[in-house]
Amino acid sequence: MTDTSRTPGTDGMTEGQRLRFELHLSGERLLAYYRGRVQSVLVRAHDGRTVRLPIQVLRPFITREGIFGTFEITLSPKGKLLDIRLVY
Repeated sequence: MTDTSRTPGTDGMTEGQRLRFELHLSGERLLAYYRGRVQSVLVRAHDGRTVRLPIQVLRPFITREGIFGTFEITLSPKGKLLDIRLVY
């Protein structure tokens, strides 16, 4: 999917490492992404690690109201994004 190998906080992960995080971005805040001013989102996982995600991987979850929910990502040992899903 998307390479996040330069992402802070992803060192030392094992195969199929899963991280959960909350994301609450209003539709108004998402306009900056659509206008190209911002291309990624920095999130803090429940375990305290930070991960920078390209906005493109979140597109399936965008509504008119924005992006809201708990997400889970799966990363390779090198920090490559393998999967992202909305948990609730």
